Amino acid sequence: MLVVGLTGAMCTGKSTVASMFAELGCLIIDADQVARKLVEPEAPAWKRIVRLFGKDILNKDKTIDRKKLAAIIYADAGKRKLLNSILHPFILREEESLVKEASKEGNHKIAIVSAALMIEAGSSKRFPKIIVVTCSKETQIERIMKREKISRKEALQRWSAQLSSKEKKKYANYVINTSGPFPKTRKQVVQVYEKLRRLAEK
Repeated sequence: MLVVGLTGAMCTGKSTVASMFAELGCLIIDADQVARKLVEPEAPAWKRIVRLFGKDILNKDKTIDRKKLAAIIYADAGKRKLLNSILHPFILREEESLVKEASKEGNHKIAIVSAALMIEAGSSKRFPKIIVVTCSKETQIERIMKREKISRKEALQRWSAQLSSKEKKKYANYVINTSGPFPKTRKQVVQVYEKLRRLAEK
């Protein structure tokens, strides 16, 4: 099974691209979904996060209030680094476990591991090929504002807190730009998929 990395900064369209690859028959392992399971109440990662950030970040049902936590970490680079240092080892172990399981089952020729901070965490080196999803800065800012329901100033703060698309592209074997209309993005995904399919068949 060919295992490929998929990454991109916040709101560049990574999830949309991943869903298109899924439609083409690829297995998608999403780090964000993995992380959500890891921070369920009383899970080991949840305990460490609550211990460090305090119970103020919790909802009444003990789940982590993602918006409260995001506000803290995007305002403080040190705390953002701390959170990532807690989560990344857990996420990597779970991803590797899911890839091994899928490889044994043999139902997919291509597995795509999708993670926003793959390059920053140094985990992109694990993959023979990396796909980077990008879009224009203005498109990204507008998407962040809309998705997170935050001001332009807050959106710019989050935009500047991440490695830029320009920097991420330096690590890419394939780049998919989602600034344009949906069909244009899909066309790029199909082109990359065909290249991956040929690699997987070698």
